[in-house]
Amino acid sequence: SFRAAPYLVMEPPAGERELQSLEPLLATPGSRSAIVGGKIGPACVVGFVSLLLTLVAFKVSAQFASGNVSRQLNMNILSMVQMLLVMLPMLLIGTSLLTFLAAAAKSMKEAQSHMTWLMLLPMLPGYALIAYPVKSQPWQYAVPFLSQNQMLLKVIRHETITPSVWAIYLGASLGLAAVLWFAAVRRYHNERLAISG
Repeated sequence: SFRAAPYLVMEPPAGERELQSLEPLLATPGSRSAIVGGKIGPACVVGFVSLLLTLVAFKVSAQFASGNVSRQLNMNILSMVQMLLVMLPMLLIGTSLLTFLAAAAKSMKEAQSHMTWLMLLPMLPGYALIAYPVKSQPWQYAVPFLSQNQMLLKVIRHETITPSVWAIYLGASLGLAAVLWFAAVRRYHNERLAISG
């Protein structure tokens, strides 16, 4: 989800600065939050469709797999809904973070330079758990990316996820998404944003 439609998020602010079309947009009476929402919204839609297609692909793959792989891929409707619920906050975090970073970029090339380390970010917790395996603790569900990995493992293993774990995960993830959204909106209040590099 974090990788879904990144160029839809990065191109508007960085590309508009290059084309010097951002200043007229910021001069309109529309609020900065509405402008940011108009840029993040399409990327979220594309990301959501991407998530649905990925889940359907998992479901179809289960029909052709065998043994333990088949059991892991064989998700019922509840598991698919749970996976969607796990990934949606990450989609919001990813698009808000990219919008915040792209707004400071002077060109598309500079905005794209962030993609290398951003693509590695969601994988780091998985590598850390392989190197230093630890028992599942409640605090882990409040740590970005680590919590996503833990939640997805629970869904794949068909383990019961308690309401308190859902509350911690969704509260922390949606809270971070809201902070990044607010940061992106605040960045759009900066008049220097309209100046091309």
